[in-house]
Amino acid sequence: MSHRPPSGLAAVSAALLAMSRHLEVRDVLKTIVASARELLNAEYAALGVPDDHGGFAQFVVDGVSDEQWKAIGPLPRQHGILAAMLHEAKAERLADVRKDPRFEGWPDAHPDMSDFLGLPIRDGEEIIGALFLANKRCPKPEGGCGFTAEDEELLAILAQHAAIALTNARLYERSRELTIAEERSRLAHELHDAVSQKLFSLRLTAQAATALVDRDPARAKGELQQVAALAAEAVDELRAAVVELRPAALDEDGLVATLRTQVQVLDRAHTTARVTFESLGIRALPAAQEEALLRVSQEALHNALRHSGAAHVGVTLARRGGGTLLRITDDGRGFEPAATRQAGRHLGLVSMRDRANGVGGRLTVESAPGKGTTIEMEVPGG
Repeated sequence: MSHRPPSGLAAVSAALLAMSRHLEVRDVLKTIVASARELLNAEYAALGVPDDHGGFAQFVVDGVSDEQWKAIGPLPRQHGILAAMLHEAKAERLADVRKDPRFEGWPDAHPDMSDFLGLPIRDGEEIIGALFLANKRCPKPEGGCGFTAEDEELLAILAQHAAIALTNARLYERSRELTIAEERSRLAHELHDAVSQKLFSLRLTAQAATALVDRDPARAKGELQQVAALAAEAVDELRAAVVELRPAALDEDGLVATLRTQVQVLDRAHTTARVTFESLGIRALPAAQEEALLRVSQEALHNALRHSGAAHVGVTLARRGGGTLLRITDDGRGFEPAATRQAGRHLGLVSMRDRANGVGGRLTVESAPGKGTTIEMEVPGG
């Protein structure tokens, strides 16, 4: 490999440091893609993390606008050149990807690409992703590829460090998931013990008041006053528990990162449905609003994944006018909201509306049998 100028070495060093700085998987993927595109002076870059069903669990792009990405449509499947890198586990450097016999075409809105460089990201023997670059910004040799052997060597170095950064990020997320689960278990036990004791006392005191109400009304009144006091204590303990149950990640990382992590966890956990998340220009919100949005999204996701039979569930957090909009959509079996009060209670729609109203927002539900479901919660600010 020929010597690069100091500025090139500094750029490589900066890219490697940036990869190791992030702990969220999505942030690591975005950093890898942006670094590869900048270092190799390519017009487009992408990184795909395969799932176990012939598709991609995550697919991150750089050089494509949000509007273009929406127009392109669903995530690609593992076919053509993408499949070759994932299954044959070798680098691909092509003068014109469109002329390769394995090329299977693009969606109409897909940008036009010619010269192409890609290689797998490996963790030992396991292929955990594939990194792609297209359209080198340089004069192309006649009939040749703009990407050079030197570019391929540099991308291989990036891929090795990308594997380390991606593996570390996954380990961090799994560790945090275990910590959260352990903390919830501890709080559940404490809450169970505290509430059980208070309810037991309430029951005994109420029974005593019932026995005394006819023969000693004064003492019965005293017992009922004790019932009221015990009930107030129980309410205070429950409120304290609810405050403590506010997700630590929400305080540390904010709503967008917390939602993204939870969606990624659900996407990995549910093999029959793809779960995606998109955030568009959201700023920090008051704590009460962020918690309400998170709780509503959790309830809606639980419903969609457990009851709807959906193949895809999408979560979007975006600005709307002067407010913030949370949208959860699924392509499942749907239901009739207006005519199904029991379904509304079963799906927690009442509690979701209460959460929205409690922070000055509103909740709307659109669904029909066979047409999927869309739940939207809008709050001011953001």
